[in-house]
Parts: sequence; C-alpha cells; structure tokens
Amino acid sequence: MHGSSARSGSPRTGPPRIALVAGEASGDLLGAGLLRELRQRHPAAQFAGVGGAQMRAEGLDAWHDCSELAVMGLAEVVRHLPRLLRLRRELLQRVLRWRADVLVGIDAPDFNLGLERRAKAAGVHTVHYVSPSVWAWRAGRAARIGESADRVLCLFPMEPPIYARHGVDARFVGHPLADRFALEPDRAAARASLGIDAATPVLAVLPGSRLGEIARLAEVFLAAGKRVAQRHGDLRMLVPAANPACRSALEAVVARLGCAQRVRILDGDAASALVAADVVLVASGTATLETLLAKRPMVVGYRIAPLTYALVKGLGLMKVDRYSLPNALSAALLDEPVLVPELMQRDCTPARLAEALLAWFDDPQRAAALQPRYLQIHQALRRDADAEAAAAVGELL
Repeated sequence: MHGSSARSGSPRTGPPRIALVAGEASGDLLGAGLLRELRQRHPAAQFAGVGGAQMRAEGLDAWHDCSELAVMGLAEVVRHLPRLLRLRRELLQRVLRWRADVLVGIDAPDFNLGLERRAKAAGVHTVHYVSPSVWAWRAGRAARIGESADRVLCLFPMEPPIYARHGVDARFVGHPLADRFALEPDRAAARASLGIDAATPVLAVLPGSRLGEIARLAEVFLAAGKRVAQRHGDLRMLVPAANPACRSALEAVVARLGCAQRVRILDGDAASALVAADVVLVASGTATLETLLAKRPMVVGYRIAPLTYALVKGLGLMKVDRYSLPNALSAALLDEPVLVPELMQRDCTPARLAEALLAWFDDPQRAAALQPRYLQIHQALRRDADAEAAAAVGELL
C-alpha cells in the first residue's frame, strides 16, 4: 500500500516512508541491520526517526539521537520523565505530520509501546522489534503489546506461541547475534589476538555493561575469580568494559581487591574475551547468550535490590525458576531445563560462584559435552535476522 500514509485518511503519493525509533546502543545496532535490508528491498523508501551513528550511516534522517532515550534505573527515569513524555508527544506529531506508512519501535518498550499505541490509533501501521521477556515474567503483557503493535518481531522461538494465545501477530525472525558469531569459534585466533598462550587458564568476567550492575556485581565476581586463582595459580582474568565510565568503575574495584596483576580490562571486545576464555562468569542478560554462542561453559550470577526482588517474587511477576537465556532456550528447544548454573541474590557470593567455576575448570569432559547442545541452539537462532525482520516490516507497506 505504497500510496497511503495510513489505513485511513487521504492517500499520500510517493515513496514509502518508514519511521524507526531505537532506544540505546543495542537498538542502534539492530536498527542499522534492519535499515540496510529495507533499503535493498525498497530502494526509494525514506527513513527517519530516532537512532545513533550506525543507523545514520545506513541512511536514517535522525530527528533525535538514541542516547536521548537511554535512561536506566527508577530514580533516573523519574527525573527524566517530563522530558521523555514531551519527546514522545513531539515524536508522535512528527511521525503523523511526515505521514509515515510504518512505525518501527526497536526495543525500549517503556518508551516505544506508548508511542506505537498512539500511532496505531491514528492509523499508522506499527511494528515492535524485540519482544520484552514475556517468556520469563508478566506473560499477560503480550495482549497489551498487541494493542500497540500490529506485528511483533521476536528474537526467540518460544515467544510467538505466547502472543498467539492473545491473538497477536508475532514472528520469530532469529537473533542477530547468532548471525554474527561463527558456529565454530576460533579459540586459538582469539587468544593470539590477545597475546595469551594456549596453556594459560583464562576466566572471562562480565559483571554487566551498566554502572549499576558493576556496582552490585563486579566486586563479588572478581573476588570469586581470586578464589579460583588459589587453585589455578597462573589464572588470567579478562574483563571487557563497555565504555570509559565502566572501565574506570572496574579499575577502582580491581585496585580495591588488589588483583591488578591477574586482571586485564579490555575496551569492549567482549566477543574475543569470551572465545578466548576457558570458563565465563557472567551477569544474567544478553551476555549469557553471547557466551553460549562463543560455546564456553559459564556460571551466571545476578543480584537486584532486595526490595525489588521481594516485590517481583511476592507479586508472582516472575513465572520461571530459570533466569538465564541459555537455560530458557535449552528448556524450549532441547527439552533440557538446565545447561548452566545460576546463582541469584543470596546465592551470588564469592564462595558459591568460585565453587561453580572450579567445577567447570576441573571437569573438561563436562565442558566439552556442552558443545553439541550449544551448537543446536545456535543453529536454531541463526535465521538471517536482519533480512527476516525487513521482510516482515515490508509486508506492511
């Protein structure tokens, strides 16, 4: 329906117009891949909205930068709420004035779902790219997401059936990370690039890419690493830092624990650290999926504020006993509930984490047995996500 800007109102002639709104760096990366594929399929199309450097490089006319939406934590959100609500109102008006054919909200559900709902009510086709974790908690949200989005693009295969129960059109498009990681990672090359010899025991430590996560987890994780080093004297720890602020926070923790001689902080480059490692200690989140795709044994740790945890558990919002993506995917795809140990809240201590890490270091056969399972999950997620997502958006034009 190239000729009309919406499902109602007078038709607009001219090339298709697609508005995209991405909320942070990960959304900018997803949006760039989607844009690249949409441009190939619809060379005359125009693209505008909110994105970062990568989306601009693919031809987005950026009305705002995605950093304007990237607000984490309750106190932060409250402080920025008036600005964010104003920005959302202005964006909606601009999308409608521009007469977009389709609006694609990329992740950032708290911001985008409200924007999509209002645009949909005004007659614009809407797509939400990246389903919130309906498989893990508050599955009832699926129906509300359907009120906002004509179509939901899901990164995981267990998500569309949940939406189907609520009559929502959801498509599994695959996960872009699965396209980027090699099916058989080259460990020797990763070690060579980092100047680490084949015999050195290596622990990759990923306490998170946000300062709040580093504050809660870095000291516990690195203290666990120190305990592992008591058994493996030549242990090296690789700690990727997402940005300069994270790097300085990590450096402060390393100095406090006095383990600078064992720890190497990397600027980004998490993929190399993961592939080079023998074992990975990782915060629950997307990094657990990257660890799976790097085919490394892992221990997953996480802590949230005790009050938040009590509320989530007490109100029954969390509907799974397993938190990490590898275990959720294993249960959904392989019918095996547990691939990797998870130590949450009070279990997330240096002693418990170290014990679980040493179990991997000391049993190479157990670690090797993970490989075929990891490979099966990787293959299931590897669908050329950018192309699948572009096809699903293009159908609405």
